Amino acid sequence: MKSLSGCGVGLRKEHFDSILTDSPEVAWFEAISENFMVAGGRPRYVLEKVRSRYPVTLHGVSLSLGSAEPLSQGYLQRLSELARWVEPEMVSDHLCWTAIGGHNSHDLLPLPLTEEAVRNTAQKIRVVQEALGRRILVENISSYLEFSSSTLSEADFLSAVAAEADCYILLDVNNLYVNSRNHGLDPWLYLERIPAQRVKQIHLAGHQDQGEVVIDTHDHPVRDEVWAVYRHAVELLGPVPTLIEWDAEIPALDVVLAEARRAEAIQREVTALAPVGG
Repeated sequence: MKSLSGCGVGLRKEHFDSILTDSPEVAWFEAISENFMVAGGRPRYVLEKVRSRYPVTLHGVSLSLGSAEPLSQGYLQRLSELARWVEPEMVSDHLCWTAIGGHNSHDLLPLPLTEEAVRNTAQKIRVVQEALGRRILVENISSYLEFSSSTLSEADFLSAVAAEADCYILLDVNNLYVNSRNHGLDPWLYLERIPAQRVKQIHLAGHQDQGEVVIDTHDHPVRDEVWAVYRHAVELLGPVPTLIEWDAEIPALDVVLAEARRAEAIQREVTALAPVGG
């Protein structure tokens, strides 16, 4: 895995012109894998320009790592081809399932937190890593229901999958907060239970708080309560490369970049107060 630092933002079509014209000061960009799998066209043109100027990561939503069905070999081939072309700093996807009967639900669906699911998911991750020739990152998702068959905590499930597959973790702090509200998790305990050495990236995003349920929407600035969890994550994990996700009601690029600068400021403040390893 190559070196990555600071805070990046998502590469969204609404910002293509601003990025190409203004070359904004940003540490790196994240490209959604599925948006760039077709060769040619404006998305690939923009990505080629961006990757010549900035570090780039790939983040997917369709590997369906937790499905009981086999991996889609066609999708895996397209992802491998894209990764060879982009040469990204990191490749990631979600700890969930999305496909059933060969059809993509286009939803990130939760898993039963069991030892069987650990083994099944880890086996698929190993296949993906073999195909890509690198370790990938798996992300904790937001969810709105829990399985009665679950025997592990979410933090222990995430940790067990990462250990079994020998992969890395993409810690979504907003998802962690959403689940802490929806399922009564303790976010501080969660952070303490995951293996710090495997956390190679963090995501931050906005959500909608509807009182009885919190919805992961990516259409708002990061909320203060999530910034508080993020600060604690940096205290425990160090200045992990962080991404601002904004996928709906997308504002001007400067608004997203301001969120990135806030994350970098927190990293600097925490590191100055208590240097990691100090």
